[in-house]
Amino acid sequence: MSKIKESELIINPDGSIYHLNILPEDIATTIITVGDPDRVSSVSKYFDTIEVKKAKREFVTHTGTLRGKRISVISTGIGTDNIDIVFNELDALVNVDFTSRTVKEDFTSLDIIRIGTSGSIQADIPVDAFLISEYAIGFDSLLHFYESDHVLDAELSEAFVKQTNWSPRKSEPYVVKGNRDLVDQLASEKTVLGFTATNVGFYGPQSRKIRLNVQDEQLNDKLATFNHNNKKITNLEMETAGIYGLANLLGHRSVSMNAIIANRPLGQFSNTPKETVDELIQYTLGKLA
Repeated sequence: MSKIKESELIINPDGSIYHLNILPEDIATTIITVGDPDRVSSVSKYFDTIEVKKAKREFVTHTGTLRGKRISVISTGIGTDNIDIVFNELDALVNVDFTSRTVKEDFTSLDIIRIGTSGSIQADIPVDAFLISEYAIGFDSLLHFYESDHVLDAELSEAFVKQTNWSPRKSEPYVVKGNRDLVDQLASEKTVLGFTATNVGFYGPQSRKIRLNVQDEQLNDKLATFNHNNKKITNLEMETAGIYGLANLLGHRSVSMNAIIANRPLGQFSNTPKETVDELIQYTLGKLA
């Protein structure tokens, strides 16, 4: 088996992976990702024990146990560019031998659960709701840098491009699924199932105008009215499509749990966003452990 070059897999002097700054033994096989580094402790405070606390840049990692189950929580920062770093390095931690720099013969699959905030683009999905992403559509170009056609839903993406008159100057949208088993495990009467749009920015890409005009004034309306075989886009955020795409490519299971803190068509924002996120954290942990 070929050796991975030092320039491709960068290992720190202490044996930890380059960006995350953690060792293979530092992580569990069940991992919660959050965007905000400060949210890591908001999750780990519910653990019964904490054995690992490490941080580098925006990447904060805590590993501990909850009711006998070992769980890690890691902050990714915002955007699919950071997801590319986190997911490749998490996979390397469990599936690459750092000493020989070769891929291990025995594959380890991770369960990766995103807990994050999102805005609804459907009037009937209220603020403070919990939404689980069954599907995600990515408006970034991350998955196009990998051999990924076999994990993408070409029919859905082509229908979206046609219905929205998508500009050819923008990245080609890609559609990916969350893991069905994890979706079913985390779903209940308290959750809504959705089709999440992952965009490359918070302002213009999500049709917010402060001083700059946007290329497509009707984009959010087009997203909200898209319908292909009864699949409708429900919410906007900035990581889920990258998470689903890389998890599917690498052989891991992933699901995205969204705290809906804004309703864009109604112009509403949650009065209690922190409390809503905390409730989603407790709900998710209860389902996992």
